[in-house]
Amino acid sequence: MSNGPLSKIALPYADTALDPVISAHTLSFHYAKHHQAYVDNGNKALAGTDLADRSMIDVIKATYKTDKTAIYNNVAQVYNHDFYWLSMRNGGGGQPTGAVADKIGASFGGYDQFRAEFTQAALTQFGSGWAWLVEEGGALKVTKTANADTPFTAGQKPLLVIDVWEHAYYLDHQNRRADYVAAWLDKLVNWEFANQNLG
Repeated sequence: MSNGPLSKIALPYADTALDPVISAHTLSFHYAKHHQAYVDNGNKALAGTDLADRSMIDVIKATYKTDKTAIYNNVAQVYNHDFYWLSMRNGGGGQPTGAVADKIGASFGGYDQFRAEFTQAALTQFGSGWAWLVEEGGALKVTKTANADTPFTAGQKPLLVIDVWEHAYYLDHQNRRADYVAAWLDKLVNWEFANQNLG
């Protein structure tokens, strides 16, 4: 529970559902501690402001590249983490299906090229950040953002995201970010969520 307008989503799966790629131990830190801290700090920063009753997306847009960095950083991190949890599911991964599969074929020339570009983005994001599948101008593309940044501030529609901050994978994969990214794509990615966002 949180005191304020911000709250994090309830996980749509058990804390063991993402094993062995993401363990319950990692979730106990990442979801219960890191994500909750963004909620708590965001609510403190929003308290008493004219932004407190606005949606997360409105708040992020209103505070992007302004002096309201505490609000922006924490609210954007709540949004990004919510999106990350929904980008995964038990029994996910593998080849995409539905409209997003067609768009990946049209935009990248096939799943293998998408996978290569997505992996490259995830592995080359220096330090903390995210790799995203987004829609822009009717086509799909891969992008990456640092820290709290999110693609919709650049006019892109997010479809999926992987968190490449070290706390997302270090307890389970240590410094092997490439192993985490490969396993995430093979076993966790939620193509149904991507199709919902595309619609």
